[in-house]
Amino acid sequence: MAKYLLGIDNGGTMAKAALFTTDGQEIAVASRKSEMLDIKPGWAEFDMPKVWTNTSQAIKEVLETSGIDPAEIAAVACSGHGNGLYLVDENAQPVYNAIGSADGRAREYIDQWTTDGTGERMRPKTMQAIWPAQPNALLRWFMDNDAETLGKARWVLMCKDFIRAQLTGEVYMELSDMSATSLMNVETADYDDEVLEAWGLESLKDMMPPLKFAGDLCGKITAAAAEATGLTEGTPVAGGMFDIDACGLASGLVDDDAISMVGGSWGNNQYASKTPIVHDVFITSRYVIPGYYYMLEGSPTSASNLEWMVTEFFGAEKKLAEAEGKSIYDVCNEIVASTDPKDSGLIFLPFLYGCNVSLDGKACFIGLDGWQKRGHVLRAIYEGVVFAHKWHMDKLLKHRDMPDSIRLTGGAARSVEWVQIFADVFQVPVRIPAGTELGALGAAMCAGVAADVFDSYESAADAMVSFARTQEPNTDLAELYEKKYARYTKILDLMADQWADLVWKA
Repeated sequence: MAKYLLGIDNGGTMAKAALFTTDGQEIAVASRKSEMLDIKPGWAEFDMPKVWTNTSQAIKEVLETSGIDPAEIAAVACSGHGNGLYLVDENAQPVYNAIGSADGRAREYIDQWTTDGTGERMRPKTMQAIWPAQPNALLRWFMDNDAETLGKARWVLMCKDFIRAQLTGEVYMELSDMSATSLMNVETADYDDEVLEAWGLESLKDMMPPLKFAGDLCGKITAAAAEATGLTEGTPVAGGMFDIDACGLASGLVDDDAISMVGGSWGNNQYASKTPIVHDVFITSRYVIPGYYYMLEGSPTSASNLEWMVTEFFGAEKKLAEAEGKSIYDVCNEIVASTDPKDSGLIFLPFLYGCNVSLDGKACFIGLDGWQKRGHVLRAIYEGVVFAHKWHMDKLLKHRDMPDSIRLTGGAARSVEWVQIFADVFQVPVRIPAGTELGALGAAMCAGVAADVFDSYESAADAMVSFARTQEPNTDLAELYEKKYARYTKILDLMADQWADLVWKA
């Protein structure tokens, strides 16, 4: 039996590859950063050829670092951010930049479909809210604003489907990803003429690629991809999955008991069930395990808020930390750990890249005083992100009970201090899966199922999922965080009717 599985994960800004043994040991990891292009305010575009180059270089580095024979890799699979838009020609080559999941150019269509009831009318089929970076809205934007580019495109792809196409030369769309785009009927797990017609996209039906399941084999590594990555030509490539599914799978989410959270660019909170929720949650999609739906409440309100703070205001500290062989995030954690949560009622609204309560909502601090130190500001950011997760979790808990513990992945999970705040706010233990790249681990598990290394996702989880630590809640802080969260939600309520009037227009 082959010894290794390769998982590839493309999030909002990073291309990552990780090599695993079939018992879940992480052998080597590599990443490359894809810089967002400065096009227009509110647009989120990336150089699509660079996304592929970054991915292929990360794969090559993993193979070189590990020193393994690539022929011993049983299969490869990709995960990637959902939504956005990757337009390619008949040869799967880009005809435009990659559009990320934080793009806002198509806002007018969301406003229109919300006002005229189209979005709500489609909910029984799509089972999800509509928002500007979904491909239904972006495709309409191209139809009305850049028909020339749209005319060059043969296929509509999501991020990981684009990467898979570069690896195999074959074009498919995978179900867990596609079912979160408002472009199909989630119940029937297929394209639906009425859905496309609702968005005015019926003429683009032929641009929707054939659908595959995550664990389907979707081609093999081509000679060109082998040269670019160092992989062995002919290595099987699986369908792969939406990155939220990958993180859930890597957390051992194989039934309806557990809840998984991702604290990354997006703050996602999700669970699987055989019974879908049609209304009242952000997205219901098809989970990677056949027969299960995936209920998601999330928004781009999580760990990327800290990254912005560090980038814009901690430049000197970052250089000093690097000179000492430390991470600037370790420095931030130390500052937060030394700041008593009882010292300050400062509230941060983590809306730098999007808002869960209004399309017009913006980030801000409420309660900032001159006596407060940067520790109070940093702690407010950590707490504000957790409060946004709780706001979403409260919506999920209308439909199910709180689990005995929460499983947390993403950048926030690497911080003991941040995880402790999650535990203290939710007052349940927080379990951190072992490994550094959980999206890639979930993809690797999928590759194992596709290559018959495992006979099911359940057996893949038994073999490859373990937990690095569990952090228990501090019950003495329960009342304090109840008061802080009540303050947070009160501010949201007060601002609900004000955001649109506060949007800056020069």
